[in-house]
Amino acid sequence: MTLILTITLTSSFLLSYTSYLKVESIKHIFKIGNGPSSSHTMGPMKAAREFMAAAPDAAHYRVTLYGSLAATGKGHFTDIAISNVLGDKLENIDWQPTTFLPEHPNGMEFFAYDENSDLFLNKRYFSVGGGDISEDGKRRDNKQVYHLFTMNDILNNIGNRKLWEYVAQCEDEDLWGYLGEVWVQMRNAIHEGLEHESTLPGGLELPRKASTMYSRVQAMNSSLQRRYSTAVYAFAVAEENASGHQIVTAPTCGSCGVLPAVLYTYYQYYEQNDKKILHALATAGLIGNLIKYNASISGAEVGCQGEVGAACAMAAGAFCQLMGGSSYQVEYAAEMGLEHHLGLTCDPVCGLVQVPCIERNAFASIRAIDAAIFALISDGKHIISFDRVVQVMKATGHDLPSLYKETALGGLALQ
Repeated sequence: MTLILTITLTSSFLLSYTSYLKVESIKHIFKIGNGPSSSHTMGPMKAAREFMAAAPDAAHYRVTLYGSLAATGKGHFTDIAISNVLGDKLENIDWQPTTFLPEHPNGMEFFAYDENSDLFLNKRYFSVGGGDISEDGKRRDNKQVYHLFTMNDILNNIGNRKLWEYVAQCEDEDLWGYLGEVWVQMRNAIHEGLEHESTLPGGLELPRKASTMYSRVQAMNSSLQRRYSTAVYAFAVAEENASGHQIVTAPTCGSCGVLPAVLYTYYQYYEQNDKKILHALATAGLIGNLIKYNASISGAEVGCQGEVGAACAMAAGAFCQLMGGSSYQVEYAAEMGLEHHLGLTCDPVCGLVQVPCIERNAFASIRAIDAAIFALISDGKHIISFDRVVQVMKATGHDLPSLYKETALGGLALQ
């Protein structure tokens, strides 16, 4: 029986298959690195490093990029990421945007040559989302951290404990120190984004807006100021990402502004409690992990619903917890955050993580807070579960034509 078939089975039956699914640490959801794309920048850079380590004595290298990776790679600085690793030994990058390898839309192949220009090593890698790579298009079997891999199973097993307590039970002791670094970097990205007033790189020549928007928001009344500060914080981080500066994947570069904006809103307007923020980060990471391993967070694989939609779910659950919500209310908030992004396409104009990506981060941050508040004021009862929405998101993503999944060939990309 394959994992695909288990989708229709009961959660109790799914428990017997946990050993086949490697659910790794949430530290892999929150990666600190440079944008603008986890799949198109971080992933190829990681692949280049691995290949260089396998063939360090090569006289020169060549690289071929396939499918979505080739279609929008220049706008995502893929060539720069690879050349920064391989250096002067990189002889050529061959772009093949119309060739999609069967394993995954984000394919790449590295070639190493000796001094006589004879090929002595070549390897294929796939950037599978969130900065992760594999050699077969599937996620690696990293160290298994979590023994439950559906929200329903988790809720049925934790009793009266919070979701973050389940995370703490499964993770190593160094988790809180790492999440502390993540929180610092998230705040730094907001601060840096609010200070810069330059033009974003790329052919669109878009001016940064976060700084000006923030000044205007400060003139609003307190209620509007709190609400739209969230959007501006998301704008600031997304603009930092678009500039290739340092951010935190949450769960990807393209959706990196949503969760920091929501957490910082709580920090600024409700309570400056770093410990509670770290607990919220743990819950957000757990939600992102469930989406990542039961569906996908790759825009090239399932569209923007897997990036901004996942980020909204993570932020909604985190904010709901911060505001005193139960684990069941957190599940409801996360479900709404993802459900109302179903079908969202990945169609970046000119292949840049700018239009519509930056605005989507801003709107998703507001929607996340709305979902959390709705979950808090409701009785928590709902027909569609978080797990079901994750399954639907995966199926919807696979049904989307490739031109609506990070290829810059359809939707708004035709602008």
